[in-house]
Amino acid sequence: MNPYQPPQSNVATAYAPAKPMNMKDLFLSFDGRINRSWYWAGIGIQTGIMIVAALVFMMGIGGNAGTILFGLVCLPMIYTGFAIGAKRWHDRDKSGWWNLIGLVPYIGGLWQLIECGCLEGTRGPNRYGPPLP
Repeated sequence: MNPYQPPQSNVATAYAPAKPMNMKDLFLSFDGRINRSWYWAGIGIQTGIMIVAALVFMMGIGGNAGTILFGLVCLPMIYTGFAIGAKRWHDRDKSGWWNLIGLVPYIGGLWQLIECGCLEGTRGPNRYGPPLP
């Protein structure tokens, strides 16, 4: 082997099989890809948590404690929402920065809903790794 020659790489063997997704990776990691079913599962879990937090806030449990609880729940939900969205954009072979399209008034949220929630991801490996099994 010539040390001055770059190693040869085959795209088909460059990616290891995808490891199974777990909840920690789903909510905390910005790496990898998720399919539509994992995307909707993550959004559903986030929605359920936010509903419970909003109910606690509206019932006024603990006065200011309810407000603090609501704030402590909302801030991590922003992070986890971006993590879930980034992995879904990766499945569409786009950068996770496309999450920011949701900030565009009117059209942004609809665009993200269609792209991430309705359209199929790329088949086979892409630049973000292999699809989930």
